[in-house]
Amino acid sequence: MSGEAKVEGLCIKASPLGESGRLITVLTDEQGIIRLAVPGARRPKSSLAAATPLTYLSFQIFGKRSLRSVRQIKILKSYNGLGKNIECLAAAQAITELTFLLVGNNDKQQNYLSSVLIHLDRLYAYKNKSEDDFKMLSMSIQSLIHLLAIGGVNIPVNFCCKSGEPIIPPLGDWDWQCHFLPNEGFSTIEDSESILKVNASEIALLQRLLFPDLPIKSNGELLGPKKVWLRILSILESWISAQLQKELSSLKMLKDFYHN
Repeated sequence: MSGEAKVEGLCIKASPLGESGRLITVLTDEQGIIRLAVPGARRPKSSLAAATPLTYLSFQIFGKRSLRSVRQIKILKSYNGLGKNIECLAAAQAITELTFLLVGNNDKQQNYLSSVLIHLDRLYAYKNKSEDDFKMLSMSIQSLIHLLAIGGVNIPVNFCCKSGEPIIPPLGDWDWQCHFLPNEGFSTIEDSESILKVNASEIALLQRLLFPDLPIKSNGELLGPKKVWLRILSILESWISAQLQKELSSLKMLKDFYHN
């Protein structure tokens, strides 16, 4: 198919193409992940130079469906500032890494792009308040949990993977435990395949991460200490590895940063 069309999407990868062009990978609502050629994008003062990763763009494209070319670009929003520090960059990279695993070519994922943009907006707007601030870690974890749910690989935290019964954590009962199985989910029944036990407050925190907003106390502080958020990060790592057969290098960056 040839002819011109208008497309909006988030550039999530770019690589050189020919002497001065660029091959970009774009996340769209209508077509999932698409790849576009941007002729001359690497030339000095090129009007197409905005075709860079973590930039939300409007494209005028033309040519055959196999590899269409970009004629015009309009910047809708740039998230290039997310590279300002390690934890922010790792959080943004985790979103793009997971996107490559969840969204295919010409694979329409309703609400996926809009959810990515919401989470990138949060990361972009947040300013660390102190060296001990770990809210960026919590925002990264919640973004991945939301995207996994939209992509159909959600962590089943509300029902026991063995009995199918609802998981209702008895807050305040410190003897209660739930068992995490990377290939199945959470079980209230002890299982030899379990790699981690979580208490009632930890599973309740995980359940709240499915909501739109972060769990915040009445005093404005984030619910849960950093060590609990790092345990949730480990759960997320194991779940993604088991379900998608791939590890996200960005999560290791996050873990190393916040452990230090």
